[in-house]
Amino acid sequence: MAWLRAIVAALAVASAVDAVPQTATGTGPDSDSGSGSGVCNNSPALCSRPYNKMTHLGAHDSSFLRDKSTNNSPAGNQFKNATLALDAGLRLLQTQLHKVDAGQTAVDKLRLCHTSCGILDAGPLDGWLAAVSDWVQRNPSDVVTLLLVNADRVSPLEIGAAFQRTGLDRLAYRPAAPGRQTTWPSLQTMISQGMRVVVFVTNTAASPDVPYLLPEFDHMFETAFEVTQLSGFNCTLDRPRAAGDGPAALAAGYMSLVNHFKYQTLGGTGLLKSLAQTVGINANIMVPDADRAAVVNSPAQTAEGNLGRHVEECRRLWGQAPTFILVDFWDVGAPLEVVDGVNGE
Repeated sequence: MAWLRAIVAALAVASAVDAVPQTATGTGPDSDSGSGSGVCNNSPALCSRPYNKMTHLGAHDSSFLRDKSTNNSPAGNQFKNATLALDAGLRLLQTQLHKVDAGQTAVDKLRLCHTSCGILDAGPLDGWLAAVSDWVQRNPSDVVTLLLVNADRVSPLEIGAAFQRTGLDRLAYRPAAPGRQTTWPSLQTMISQGMRVVVFVTNTAASPDVPYLLPEFDHMFETAFEVTQLSGFNCTLDRPRAAGDGPAALAAGYMSLVNHFKYQTLGGTGLLKSLAQTVGINANIMVPDADRAAVVNSPAQTAEGNLGRHVEECRRLWGQAPTFILVDFWDVGAPLEVVDGVNGE
């Protein structure tokens, strides 16, 4: 996506900084509760529920911020960082992983970058994992899911080394056997066994050396992820195509992930047009649409683009609620209300 790198980098030169404010300013809502508290992921009702029989709300591109640390980069997908998302009640964090050959150390080489490290560099993977590890250890009654978009096909061993350096490998869920699971343990079982971080990775194969790194599309399918119109959200299986349609994939044991975030297209006028002509590309680029976040993340079902409407449509078509939902700007529009509703809270 050279066109995106060229335009966004030019729009936000100062945004190519280490956007690393991942340390929470507070503690999680159940930070003082132990594993025997009878509350799991902030709810007594979820303790006995299998991991794949509930809905987990997630922050899409959780490490890429649109705030002072990035000079409000137009490439940012979130206003608040990953640990604040966990504090608020989200239990799924997604990010993009890249490998930088110029890095001086193993830690420096693995970085969280938005499409390219020239657009938005959120710092080393280790720093982000360390913040997540700290949060998880302070919140012993919670199960957190991580989804790493492995853009540069980093090897499982290299990713696993980062988990080992930050201690998250000791908290990671390890399935009893490789391959897709049709049966998952309950949250309480995972908490009691100390396996409270579930890790999915794209563009990787299962490795016996790091059995806690689960190939994403062995376990779940996703809906479309490049939506530019409020009318564009649907429940059609987009990836992996080999899984067929949604109902067939669910019957085969896949979990479901609904992508519910909208991009806006910036037209080719003014500065954008000039920049596009300079580099010889089309000036129409997509950036996360913060202007419509309140509509997109709304729990209502009355308007096109509402999260509540999208989730209900998928539940009707699939016969069950989505397992995972990813949103941008999670602190706008009350998306947690949608998840609380489908989880019966």
